[in-house]
Amino acid sequence: MSDIDDDSEIYFSVKFLGRMQVVRPGGMQILTDAVQALQDPNIEKDEKIKKTNVHLFLTRSAIDILEHKTKFMLYSCALPSVSFCAVHPTQPKILGFVARHPAANMYHCYIFQSKTFSHLLVSIIGDTFRAHKQDESLQGDRDLVVEALRHKNKVLERENAELKRRLQASGENAGGDQGIYENESDLDQISSRSGQVRFFSEDDKTPLHRNF
Repeated sequence: MSDIDDDSEIYFSVKFLGRMQVVRPGGMQILTDAVQALQDPNIEKDEKIKKTNVHLFLTRSAIDILEHKTKFMLYSCALPSVSFCAVHPTQPKILGFVARHPAANMYHCYIFQSKTFSHLLVSIIGDTFRAHKQDESLQGDRDLVVEALRHKNKVLERENAELKRRLQASGENAGGDQGIYENESDLDQISSRSGQVRFFSEDDKTPLHRNF
């Protein structure tokens, strides 16, 4: 196991035993069946590969499988596509995770062997997945706040346009433009509390008060 310069990424050196297409997105039985199939000497050759040393990269967004010597990317699984991860119940050095294919409605079980890190690796994958879900939740909350603010801004813009239209019509009826006005709701609150009406003219920016 090694850390990388980016604190949000770590990798493990493990043996990649292969991957098998599975019929369901998770469950211990799926893992044990996939391992049994890979260990079957009669398995079809195109489904079985030679044990390969790989780097298993974990980030907050994906699980990447890189060939150990060449760093060639064998597989990359986006974290939201991972639906299951566990250590084999009777072979503690073997672990695997199930991920959905990015372009098809199918699932694959990726199987690895580690002499010392199997349980730790499964735990870290689980923690990484939960951190990703938390980030998604926080982003969703931020999106809701932004959308609410946008809606409120549109409402205020409509109210402001309507107020300007009414004030313009009132100014034309009175024979001239009265200048700059405060928010109508603010005027209502002020007049109800103090019995005063406030006016601003373009030439004189000092508010004038008329008592009733």
